[in-house]
Amino acid sequence: MKIEMENKGIDLVYLWVDGNDPVWQAKRNATIGKPEEKSAVNCEGRYADNDELRYSLRSVELYAPWIRKIFIVTDNQVPRWLDTSDPRIRIVDHKEIMPSESLPCFNSSVIEHFICRIPDLSERFLYANDDMYINRHVTPETFFASDGLPVIRLNRRWLRKYYLLFNERIRKKPLSNYNIIVRNAADLVEKRFGVYIGGKAHHNIDSYLKSDCLHVEEMFRKELQPTFSNHVREANDIQRSLYHYVALAERRGHLRYVSQKDSLRLHIQNRRHYDKLSKYNPMLFCMNDSEYAQESDRRFASEFLQKRFPEKSRFER
Repeated sequence: MKIEMENKGIDLVYLWVDGNDPVWQAKRNATIGKPEEKSAVNCEGRYADNDELRYSLRSVELYAPWIRKIFIVTDNQVPRWLDTSDPRIRIVDHKEIMPSESLPCFNSSVIEHFICRIPDLSERFLYANDDMYINRHVTPETFFASDGLPVIRLNRRWLRKYYLLFNERIRKKPLSNYNIIVRNAADLVEKRFGVYIGGKAHHNIDSYLKSDCLHVEEMFRKELQPTFSNHVREANDIQRSLYHYVALAERRGHLRYVSQKDSLRLHIQNRRHYDKLSKYNPMLFCMNDSEYAQESDRRFASEFLQKRFPEKSRFER
């Protein structure tokens, strides 16, 4: 029996923010302060909106038209170009799914723990940031195996646990916030199951079971609770890799180590990465903004996306 028949559809969830909105900016500045140019946790690139979501939705309509519903999780915002009358699209405000102590929230690592609370979310769902794109035709079986369990895509990292310890303790090299919060997830799973999973998230569209997310939330309720009041990224955050690591430890997922032909992450300030996209023609790609990108890089990325996905989708006005 096909997955979509068993599950009555597979949904897609996005996080989205318009960092150019002055109302939202005032809320952010009052809560966590203004962005810092070279901050990995609070820089302009973390909130900049260059219509990435518009092009991601175009890629979905083009290459994954079988998606049942698309949920866009936001903080009291709606993309100006989005046709909200389309029955397949729903805006989900943070207040609908997050507790009061988390609000307002500018920390995607916290928001991600609550997407499984979206009303009417299908049991099997995909999760994406707005800068993630489908580059070739995919099917439900791309993301869920014949037994209905998720395909978990990771970047292979040999001896990652010891590599991080070596950098931190021997080389005295501070770990990035991202590496710290992924390690937090891996450490929790090792303590609970006795296995350390060193594979690193491929930073692209991922698949989940809603019931597994709720199961993990209950399992680590005590450990997760202190992080929910982190309005900006902090060192004690627990990255969503936790859900995949538990699924692998409990043998409720199928591990796939990715190559650049499967999943490619571009840094928009590095023009050579665009050549890699052309060379490898990956199934999925991400165009990552950061504290290292300039406005010229964002303009270049927008122009590239317009050329790659020129046709309007049904989700646009």
